[in-house]
Amino acid sequence: MTATPQATAPAPGDGLVRVGAIVFIVGAVATLVTVAPLFLGTEPFPPIAYAVCMLMGVGFVIAAAGVLRSIAAQRRQAGSGRS
Repeated sequence: MTATPQATAPAPGDGLVRVGAIVFIVGAVATLVTVAPLFLGTEPFPPIAYAVCMLMGVGFVIAAAGVLRSIAAQRRQAGSGRS
């Protein structure tokens, strides 16, 4: 008989980490796309394309906020467990 693993509830901050990772990936792809004309010798993209590259930093901040929220929740659980 095999034991099936129990599904754990998502911890606080997990959603922020996922959203941050997606936003970071979108920014990374935008960065690759906007840098490509420099190597290909074509016309550069308009400035709005460079603004989309800033999503890398925004995604990193969102993911970091999720990690900090998860850490805070774990500390609260550890603190409430002590007697």
